[in-house]
Parts: sequence; C-alpha cells; structure tokens
Amino acid sequence: MSYIEDFTNYLQKKLLNEDTWMSLGEGILKIIAILVLTGILIRIGRLAIHNIFKMRTRSPLRISERREATLMKLLENILTYVVYFIAILTILSTLTIDVGALLAGAGIVGLAVGFGAQNLVRDIITGFFIIFEDQFSVGDYVRIGQFEGHVQEIGLRTTKIKSWTGELHILPNGSIVEVTNFSLHNSMAVVDVSIAYEGDIVRAEEVLKSFLEKLPEKYEDLIKAPEILGVQNLAASDVVLRIVAETLPMRHLFMARMLRKEIKICLDNEGIEIPFPRLVMYTRQEEEQPKKELGKE
Repeated sequence: MSYIEDFTNYLQKKLLNEDTWMSLGEGILKIIAILVLTGILIRIGRLAIHNIFKMRTRSPLRISERREATLMKLLENILTYVVYFIAILTILSTLTIDVGALLAGAGIVGLAVGFGAQNLVRDIITGFFIIFEDQFSVGDYVRIGQFEGHVQEIGLRTTKIKSWTGELHILPNGSIVEVTNFSLHNSMAVVDVSIAYEGDIVRAEEVLKSFLEKLPEKYEDLIKAPEILGVQNLAASDVVLRIVAETLPMRHLFMARMLRKEIKICLDNEGIEIPFPRLVMYTRQEEEQPKKELGKE
C-alpha cells in the first residue's frame, strides 16, 4: 500500500510542478516546429530540383525528356525519405531519447532483419539498374508481364503503370523480369485493303500509291509516305492489298484508323469497288415426271 501512496504522491508532484508543464509545452512546440520545417524543406527541395532540370533544358549537353522526368521523380523520392528520416531522429532527440544508442541497436537489428528482407533489397537493386540502364522511363508505354500502360513513376522499390482504361498497377521492381518498351523506336501501322476480283488491281495500286504520297503533308505522325507492299492474300471474294506506314512511337493505332478512312474515301471517288460478302445459293430441282408416273400406277 505504501508503494501506491508513494507513486501517487510522486505523480501529483509532477503534475502540479510548473517545470513539468513548461518542458512538456516546449517539447510539443519543438515537435510542431520540426514538422512545419520538414514540410517547408521538402517544398523548397522539390522546387530546387524542378529549377535545376529547367536550367538543363537550356544546356547544350542535356539528356532526353524521358530520362529527365524519371530522375526528377527519383530525386524527389530520395529527398522525401532523407528529410523525414532526419525529422524523426530530431523528434526522438527532443523527447530525450538517446538517438545514438537507438541507431546502434537499429544497426544490429537491421543486420538481422536484412537476411529476412531479401525481397526489399532486390527491389531496390533492380530499381537502381532500371534507371541506370535506362530500360524505361516515366511516360513510356511498356508491357511488363500481363500489365501494359504508361509509366507514371519509377521509385526505389516500386514502379507504377497506368493502363489506358485507368487502372494503376503498382509492381515491385524485383518482380520485373521482362520489359517490352513501345516508346523507344518508331511504330509501324499495317492496313489491309480489299479489292474486288472484278476490279483492276494494277489501277488500284497506282491510285493508292499517288494518294498515299500526299498524306505526310496532312498527318505529322507519319515519318514518311505509306508504302504498298503488294497483294497479301487471295481471299474467297476479294484481293487483299497490304499497306504499311512508319509513324511516331505509339501513333500507329491512330494512323491505321485514319488510313482506313482516307483510303475508303479515295477508292469511292475513283470508282474502285470494295467488295462485300456474297452468298451464292444453288437449288437442285428433282425430276417431277417419274413421280407423276409412279402415282398413276
């Protein structure tokens, strides 16, 4: 019972002591100031990173915009991690916690945890090599496994991919084994055009060739005039001509739709028929005379 009374008296003295409340209020104010200063430092750091990359755009020795966006995101992530880590250590020091002993203990614990955190280490190392080797950058259209879309962010541990339907896929860097990057080189649009067997194939090719040579003036996505490869297939009711067009990266789907539209209008104006499915019906008529004679009998 005496221990309880002693603890109660000690607690009352602490609660009624002005120095206790002064130190508590001072500690709270310091923590608030640290958090506010942390937010300001992160804002200033991000602004400085953006200004540095803006200045590099005027330099004759500059890297690609894809790589600039990737490095910008990565530096912002590193800045956030470092500032928050320092802020946490400062708050612990304000709370009169021995940070040195804590870091020493954390080093030993981290060594033990490191053996169980191999996936985390693999994610970080893989992320570093993705950026170092420039496998893909922010804004690229990639396919990683079953996921396909634009790269939104490349971090130290994860990569974010947004599909064209709006889903955001977050992939650990360590799980990225094979990558298909569609944004590094020009794309190729492939369009098949059907001509009726009754039509003049030679004339159709000449009309299309002269028409396709004018399209680069109309569409900036075309690298050069589309090319007619020739007869691709002899189908049941039509002759298929194949046309290919080199476009800017990831613009082949748009240009394929535009080419089909432009070719349809061109062929209609020239009177060249685009075939439609045809069905031939054959009816076998049985001889009625033997039946009639059989009925008379």
